[in-house]
Amino acid sequence: QVQLVESGGGLVPAGGSLILSCRYSGRIFSTTGMGWFRQAPGKEREFVAAISWSGDIRNYADSVKGRFTISRDNAKNTVHLQMNSLKPEDTAVYYCAADPGGLAYDRKASYDYWGQGTQVTVSS
Repeated sequence: QVQLVESGGGLVPAGGSLILSCRYSGRIFSTTGMGWFRQAPGKEREFVAAISWSGDIRNYADSVKGRFTISRDNAKNTVHLQMNSLKPEDTAVYYCAADPGGLAYDRKASYDYWGQGTQVTVSS
């Protein structure tokens, strides 16, 4: 019943920008925290950004801090990831995830629901 669908991935030159969107449906309440993770080929899935249910707490991985911005619109059941100053090392599949606990945790175990991912490729 719970479904998360990412969109907005694609190919972008280094230094460019891209915005990812995640639309969720089912039993996901406005009090659910949301996060973004990414996984490059041959590497573990890593934390990127998270936002609490109220939006007042936002956490970012050090590698993206100052470049990425996470936001949400509970009325529209969406969460976004604005990515600026993209680097080739940002290339990965990006996953949206939902945490019923409602806080902006950076651990995969905190998230119960996951989307199928969207590919982001940054060229040199």
